[in-house]
Amino acid sequence: MAASPSTARAINDRLALRLLQDEGPLTAAQLKTLTGLSRPTVADLVERLRSSGLLHVVGEAGAERRGPNAKLYGIVAGRAHLAALDVRTRSVSVAVADLLGTTLAEASAPVGDDGGTGPAVEKAVALLERTVKEAGVDAPHSVAVGAPGLIEPVTGELRDSTGLPAWHRRLVAVLQERLPARVLVENETNLAALAELREGAARDREDFVLLWLGQGVGAAVVLDGRLRRGASGGAGEIGFLPVPGTGGLPSATGCDGGFHELACTAAVEALAREHGLAPETALASGHEPFLDAVARRLAVGAAAVASVLDPGCVVLGGET
Repeated sequence: MAASPSTARAINDRLALRLLQDEGPLTAAQLKTLTGLSRPTVADLVERLRSSGLLHVVGEAGAERRGPNAKLYGIVAGRAHLAALDVRTRSVSVAVADLLGTTLAEASAPVGDDGGTGPAVEKAVALLERTVKEAGVDAPHSVAVGAPGLIEPVTGELRDSTGLPAWHRRLVAVLQERLPARVLVENETNLAALAELREGAARDREDFVLLWLGQGVGAAVVLDGRLRRGASGGAGEIGFLPVPGTGGLPSATGCDGGFHELACTAAVEALAREHGLAPETALASGHEPFLDAVARRLAVGAAAVASVLDPGCVVLGGET
């Protein structure tokens, strides 16, 4: 079924804005080449985006100093603003940026549920409100929340998972209730993979897996340039991968006996102590027997991912 004219316009506008975000200012001719759209269609979308305040002329192309074809169009950075929350078990970090990704203000604060779910949520919301005000912004257009845990593919909501602080789920609900902004929530490892795809180690790759190592262990799967979630949002939950010799098997509610038990921060710290090293400096010590032992552990997870998905690249990241 062909898209309606309004849908086609929205798709074209989104494509042009993404190119302008990625490439910087472009002429109409460059937009035509990069989008594959006709000259009249590009002219219409440029006029439409200019009228809406999203696009303006920022200069002229060096090779075409005359006439309308020389005009360079760029995104109006201050047309709207975005806020991002990095939600951890006992802390929250907030950043506010413009449409070109320039950070205008950022802040962090310890937040835990020791005093109950309500106070924890209020502290996180207050931090967001202060940071937005510091950025000189009336209200963000969109708010993105990165958190540990699974995202329900159909609803986009944070699932009620074992070990997930209650205030995490409540925070998302409160933000949706109080803010006129669109509120999005995503798994933190998936967000890290999108960052690697956009401007990191996997920028030139269509297929890769990000292996994330920290207090928890997870993976994000990108195939054909798209983040893959799986039927229930659990794609990449590699911490539950059964590992021979760990003395147990993971269950639906815990990953004891899984890859998590080999590669999480606590496991790597214990391995460092076995080699007579201080955990906080072991990875930077250059101690080859220890580093070889860590590499062998990571290879268990990387090999399992590679044998099933054939991603061509495994990116290591995290906090370990």
